[in-house]
Amino acid sequence: MEHKFFKIPVCVGDVTLRVAQGHFATRNSHTNYFIDVTRQQSCLQEAESVAQQLAQRLASYTMVDTILCMDGTRVIGTCLARKLTEASYSSVNSGKEIFLLRENVSADGKLIFRENARFMLEGKNVLILLASITTGSTVEKGIRCIQYYGGNVAGVASIYSHLREIQGTPVVSLFDTEDLPGYASYHQKDCPLCQQGLEVDAIVDKYGYEKL
Repeated sequence: MEHKFFKIPVCVGDVTLRVAQGHFATRNSHTNYFIDVTRQQSCLQEAESVAQQLAQRLASYTMVDTILCMDGTRVIGTCLARKLTEASYSSVNSGKEIFLLRENVSADGKLIFRENARFMLEGKNVLILLASITTGSTVEKGIRCIQYYGGNVAGVASIYSHLREIQGTPVVSLFDTEDLPGYASYHQKDCPLCQQGLEVDAIVDKYGYEKL
């Protein structure tokens, strides 16, 4: 089926959320919404709008040395680092240097970092940045990685999150399930859409979605 995308009637500053309803399969779950964050990931102006809103929520209390950019959030991460370090911005990170790390996934699905990049994790306060959070498994992978390399998890931030906290760490997001009426996420074996015989409409990952 051809999905009809629409913007939800909620704005956070200049940030809007574009979604489609249906039956979608991710690596870790099945959901009844696809959240399209392509423009926020790829357009500088929209990435800056997201970064501004996240910075307002993080600046006053979250000490950040490194931003681990997952889900293709490198552009947003760059804008966020700039916002958090601006001398004119009310931030505990004003004037600091913030490193940006892009996820590096091994053949078995684990996050790994080369020797030359590990100094950005060892003893550092690391903010995990994602486009969206559904089950939290990607965040948990990031937390394990940071701890393995001797870093401290400074926080978790995303455009959208289904969860308010993960392993005791609060999630800072611009949108949550209250903004998506009826949003649901299921383990594949418990998915009621599958049990009703409804075919999966598309496969979803950090790059977007592929219709079946």
